Amino acid sequence: MKHFYLLLLLGTLVCAANLHAQQTPAPIQRNPSSNDSLLTVEILDGVRKLELRKVNDSTQLQILAGNVRLKQGTSLFWCDSCVINNNTRTFEAWGHVRVNDADTANIYSNHLRYLIDKRLAYLDGNVKLTDGKVELTTPDLEYDMNTNIGIYKNGGRVVNKKTILTSKEGYYYADLKDVYFKKNVELRDPVYYLKTDSLLYNTQQGLARFIAETFIKDSSGRTIETKDGFYNLATGKAEFGRRPIIRDPKSKMFITADFFERDDSLQIAHGKGNVIIRDSVQGTTIIAGEVFKDDKRERMLAINKPLMILKQEQDSIYITADTLFSARLTDLYNKKDTIVKEKVQGTKVVNVENKDSTNRYFEAYRNVRIFSDSLQAVGDSLFYSFKDSVFRMFQHPAIWSKESQITGDTIFVFTKNKKADRIKVIENSFLINKVQSEIYNQIKSSRMDAYFKEGNIDSVRASGLAECIYYIQDEDSAYLGINQSKSDILDLYFNNQELRKVIFRSAVEGTVWPMRMKQPSEMRLPNFLWLESKRPKTKYELFE
Repeated sequence: MKHFYLLLLLGTLVCAANLHAQQTPAPIQRNPSSNDSLLTVEILDGVRKLELRKVNDSTQLQILAGNVRLKQGTSLFWCDSCVINNNTRTFEAWGHVRVNDADTANIYSNHLRYLIDKRLAYLDGNVKLTDGKVELTTPDLEYDMNTNIGIYKNGGRVVNKKTILTSKEGYYYADLKDVYFKKNVELRDPVYYLKTDSLLYNTQQGLARFIAETFIKDSSGRTIETKDGFYNLATGKAEFGRRPIIRDPKSKMFITADFFERDDSLQIAHGKGNVIIRDSVQGTTIIAGEVFKDDKRERMLAINKPLMILKQEQDSIYITADTLFSARLTDLYNKKDTIVKEKVQGTKVVNVENKDSTNRYFEAYRNVRIFSDSLQAVGDSLFYSFKDSVFRMFQHPAIWSKESQITGDTIFVFTKNKKADRIKVIENSFLINKVQSEIYNQIKSSRMDAYFKEGNIDSVRASGLAECIYYIQDEDSAYLGINQSKSDILDLYFNNQELRKVIFRSAVEGTVWPMRMKQPSEMRLPNFLWLESKRPKTKYELFE
């Protein structure tokens, strides 16, 4: 009978102990060698089932099921079931796993293995991490509660509003809101597509930093190849370094520079350091130290030794000045953004847009120099219209073609197929044709029109107070005399760049001097200036 009551008492004590264990969860203490209370894992109230199971003398398991909640420092854990091992200092959780790390991030998964002392979490099965703004999904994730850094190695996807990033590997820095993407990185956004091997992305700012060779394509089809820089998807501001390459299939434009920055919201850009802009529609190339672009208004300003090349099949034109500027002709004349033609249909006027490539001009300011194989020029300023293909030169312009020099107050150079076709000189026109050292044929007038044939001066008409000095030669080029005359109109004809014939149209007045009576140095019209020293000799001079 004593034995019966003794067994009954023991059974009652065991039952009471089990009941107490279920109602009052026991904390899992860290190793006795340390006093860090932060490594203590607490079992919070509400667990539906708790079981203590002793595996051996050193190992005891706590098995929890139903509405499980654990806490370690500022980290909280939720799951359907959990096993805590006091020997290995780990616990595993299954079903609706959720980890909240000091309100920095929430992580969800199907399964969790947690190293209590190291505070390392290994999650797998439909892993999702979110900081309230962005969402990271991956098959498995390693998360360090000490540093708030998450790592995935088997593919991941980050969604930030309309921006989606994917990569093979990734490192998520919760405190900094940074993600470091590695291997097969792709960014998809309504405005941009990006592909690279390594990328830094800030989820809070929407800032993507390029640290490896990167390919970018925007919604307009423009592509950018860069190795350094950033793009802010929130503001549209971007910077690219280490000679990015930009290609725009819409405008047929190629751009490269040491450094390039852009603001998509304003549609302006700035390139610096050996800038090259090639426009295949206009057939132009600009090389400069610095370029500013306004894509909305299609304007461009080039400074720091800018050079423009007008491409031709054999004889390209090279133009340099202190400043080059290009824009739309319609903006210059305060019209609409496109050239407008009016067609009258009965009493109704219909506007028809004509967006052809000739709606452009460029200007050059200060120290203008031009070089082509057939023609060279200098001046203070220049205006060129792609509509009429005319170079307008102002303030002491000078033009050379072979052995001939033309100067005046204003010079218009009319071209066909980007070759000189006709030159018009307004006020103080002066043509000098060098025969040999110190011997010059000269024509001076108010206005002058020179006509070209195959890139060479073919004929010239001088009008208004025309004066001339020219050397008369026979068929063997022997000098016969010097003609010094005046006339209202003079016509001059050239052959192989040599003056062959002069025709006086009206009111002729002059003298023919025998060669022995005049020294060549005496035969100079008023304001004679031979400016050979200012003449560009090669295209390479313009790059200096």
